[in-house]
Amino acid sequence: MRRRTILASVSGIALSLPLAARGQSKPMSVVGFMSTRSPEEAAGHTAAFRQGLGDGGYVDGVNVAVEYRWAHGRYDSLPALASELVSRRVTVLVAAGGAPSALAAKAATSVIPIVFLIGDDPVKIGLVASFNRPGGNLTGVTFFTADLGSKRLALLLELAPNARTIGLLLNPDDPGTEAQRNDVEAAADRLGLRLLLQFARSPAELERNFAMLAQEKAAGLVVQNDPLFDSQRDRLIALAARAAIPAIYHIREFPAGGGLMSYGASLVDAYRQVGAQVGQMLKGNKAADMPVVQPTRLELVINLKTAKSLGLAASPLLLARADEVIE
Repeated sequence: MRRRTILASVSGIALSLPLAARGQSKPMSVVGFMSTRSPEEAAGHTAAFRQGLGDGGYVDGVNVAVEYRWAHGRYDSLPALASELVSRRVTVLVAAGGAPSALAAKAATSVIPIVFLIGDDPVKIGLVASFNRPGGNLTGVTFFTADLGSKRLALLLELAPNARTIGLLLNPDDPGTEAQRNDVEAAADRLGLRLLLQFARSPAELERNFAMLAQEKAAGLVVQNDPLFDSQRDRLIALAARAAIPAIYHIREFPAGGGLMSYGASLVDAYRQVGAQVGQMLKGNKAADMPVVQPTRLELVINLKTAKSLGLAASPLLLARADEVIE
């Protein structure tokens, strides 16, 4: 009787052990994460991505493995990064850092589920069939910052009302460039402003852009929501300060780092939502049935210290509308 009791107890322990302990563990799912950006400047956002994963019960290195690939602002390297991750047969592929990354991922596979993070309309650029029913193997998060160029111009003029010559910094390799250019050009025409178009495909071109803006006596600058410019955030802030040009950007990380102001959705929230969507896919949800996530709010952030250094005075009305004022 005693022997049977002991054997039953041992059997019960064996059944209660995790599969890994019984030699029957499933291989750990691998998530491929590719981005147009660089790991250093994107550290806070990748942390938000991992938080989103964690909210769904997945922890990198514990029950899922994340493999990162970075383009460091070189868009021509994205197809190779996508192909490499596809060859690893990842369970889910994350394409972060804008439309160039998402388009490269889409071209690389029609089978592996893809979660994108872009600032453009995913229907217009051919990523999904619709927002509610994407179809195919892609879904993701879009925060529509490309449609806010004219609004950013108007906000900049509230802080710098005497500006008559405004620069617009664009990356011609971004699929959303034409739409943002048309939007800002139309607004500038209505307001009787002189608009200086500046194009940069690489960090090296930014010095030339700001030299031209200074030469043309630009009194303001709207910076396109492009991942290349995100990756060069510190350089752009320093160049704008050196040239004493008031500039508006699309995410709060710019004024938080010393830039003048920003208007757009929270990029931290967007990355967290990407992590949450990946978690849903790891649980078996299909990209075709998962709606594309859109922001629920936009935030205006003003760095008052930078405004004062540029000789600009924010009106009480503008400050009251700001979601955050950095002093």
